[in-house]
Amino acid sequence: MTKVTQSASQIKWLPWIAGIAFFMQTLDATIINTAIPSLATSLHQSPFDMQLTIISYTLTVAILIPVSGWLADKFGTRVIFLWAVGLFTIGSLACGLSTTLVQLVIARVLQGVGGAMMVPVARLALLRCYPRKDFVRVLNLATMPGLVGPVVGPLLGGLLVTYASWHWIFLINIPVGIIGIWIAKRYMPNFTSTASHFDWLGFILFGLSLVFILGGIELFGSGSISLLLPILTLLIGVLLLFGYGLHASKKEQPLIPLSLFKTRTFNVGIRGNILSRLGTGAIPYLVPLMLQVGMGMSALYAGCMMVPLAIGALLGKSLVEKVLHRFGYRSTLVLVTVVIGVITAAFALVSNQLSLWFAVPLLFGLGVVRATQFTSMNTITLADLNDQNASAGNSALAVTQLLAISLGLAVCACILKLFNSYGSGNAMVHFHQTFITLGALTVFSALTFLSLKSVDGDNLISK
Repeated sequence: MTKVTQSASQIKWLPWIAGIAFFMQTLDATIINTAIPSLATSLHQSPFDMQLTIISYTLTVAILIPVSGWLADKFGTRVIFLWAVGLFTIGSLACGLSTTLVQLVIARVLQGVGGAMMVPVARLALLRCYPRKDFVRVLNLATMPGLVGPVVGPLLGGLLVTYASWHWIFLINIPVGIIGIWIAKRYMPNFTSTASHFDWLGFILFGLSLVFILGGIELFGSGSISLLLPILTLLIGVLLLFGYGLHASKKEQPLIPLSLFKTRTFNVGIRGNILSRLGTGAIPYLVPLMLQVGMGMSALYAGCMMVPLAIGALLGKSLVEKVLHRFGYRSTLVLVTVVIGVITAAFALVSNQLSLWFAVPLLFGLGVVRATQFTSMNTITLADLNDQNASAGNSALAVTQLLAISLGLAVCACILKLFNSYGSGNAMVHFHQTFITLGALTVFSALTFLSLKSVDGDNLISK
């Protein structure tokens, strides 16, 4: 790594620069959910097809995260961070100016290119700027603005859609991005390092496989085309993924080393992340959609209803260490995953104004157990990795989390559209059927965590 001398002002401002990145990303991830019906009306689309606006962003971020560290090493943390925030800001402007779904999806991809580099590069700069003894404290300070995003995002989205227009959920990023660029240009150090050889072939194979797999799931939800096309699309995706596996098994430094999966806890953690989020990854999207499309509530009302989910998540994060200390990782993950499945299915009981308030404790409780599950899954995934593969494992986990969100959203939208196309009854019936199906999938995914041993994760908690 090239030696860079940091001034006192750089050391002071760097956590706040990283905080801006965390805030922009988490706000953008949550503010759009309450605007989906308004987006659909403005762009002359069905609300059930608007999940592409979320999937296009998260998939782009997931695919490009492995490149961010390599680019930062080669060109410097300040240079890449400025490009990242700039692209995210330009993408936000393009989103606000979009007049068709295709334009919006393309703009969201551009946003995703910037989003893929913002947070990882900011975290890398913190890691290189501060001594290890201060890193956790500084990282916690930097992530605090990111915790605000999920709380204010749905509410702010509802306010903007109700009293302004959906365009402002994207345009609001522009002043924040300009401030971030100005501060970063002045105060962010430009750390560089010897860039290792990047696995471009693996990157292409892996990225294309994900695009085809998610595209195939999306096509399954369309009742207007032959089943041959989604099956063929999925098959191409699986073959590309298999091709990546062959490539990675022969390459010395692949994009995602397959040797990581020989570590049992890592294997279980990755599988658990993917399978459990099939049922829960789309809840922040599905609940506001049901409230607005199924029950006729306003965007502001739907945004207010999502606040208990975020507050519950904050409480869950504060309690997870005590829960793990009491029950251990295996019991905790099995139990909370089953509870998440039951709560998800229980949303089928929300159907009218009287039972609507039943959703508030459900959302709060879901926030608590989801935060407990996510923190437990993420830490057990990395628990037994050594110094040589910890960095690669951390990158693989970050990619998996985003892919699981995209996959869960695609599966949820596919199920909802299938019930809407072939089922009988009104829209609320189809939402209820979707919640029950997702709840069942989540309960089934709890079986994955039975592969853990009772002592797994003991090295992470003091007993």
